[in-house]
Amino acid sequence: MDLSPVEIKVNVEDDVPAAVSALGGGNGPMTTRRIWFAEDRDGVSEGRLPLLTGGVIVRFRIGGKSDDLTVKLRPCEREQLVGRFAAPFEVRPLTYKIEHDWSPAGRVLAASLVRDHPPGALSGAVAPGGDPALPVDAVQDQFLHVCAPDVPVDTLVALGPVLVTKFDDVPLDDLEVDLEAWSVAGLEFLECSIRVKPKDGDDSEEFVARAERKQRRLSDAVRGRGVTVSEHAENKTKRVLTALAMATQH
Repeated sequence: MDLSPVEIKVNVEDDVPAAVSALGGGNGPMTTRRIWFAEDRDGVSEGRLPLLTGGVIVRFRIGGKSDDLTVKLRPCEREQLVGRFAAPFEVRPLTYKIEHDWSPAGRVLAASLVRDHPPGALSGAVAPGGDPALPVDAVQDQFLHVCAPDVPVDTLVALGPVLVTKFDDVPLDDLEVDLEAWSVAGLEFLECSIRVKPKDGDDSEEFVARAERKQRRLSDAVRGRGVTVSEHAENKTKRVLTALAMATQH
């Protein structure tokens, strides 16, 4: 494995408000936002999710100090990330990250390009009749065309909103954990996550071993508060998108 940072996640689905309380989320600052995802309009009308199936996620986050639009490849392969997208960069208002995502469902590589927008700037794109493709800027469009050329991102429809409440840097044993509660279409999740970054002098084996120790400690810390960790095989984004797409059929 390469030495890109690792985001480690565990999900909770039983009694999310009680889990937030048990994990100490109510003791610190809280941010509430709304999330929309964009999918292929024709695919959704036919009960399919072509972007997600092709490993492409287009996500709008609205609320807080700023809005942002993310285009993400997950899962992806290193060989896909070519040219300027072979390494992370930050050129405001753009931030490009390459990370490993670890969860009980498995380990994948993800690459995401986020563009910050002023508050409210993205609301029209996700409103009924809006065009979610309009705010995708030239660099994000290039990222998708260069690194995922077989996935068409042209005629999009917005799916949402998902209500998200986030608690940052919650102390849990010797960890600082981000808690993110999602609520939509009859689904409720709490995602507990930490990031592990490589240290100077790390080799791949040392870094993986440290990340695996942190993964065990995160799971143990959550369970140690009497909170049940979900063993559901499908990731949160797929389940949410599936539920949102089904809701459009009714």
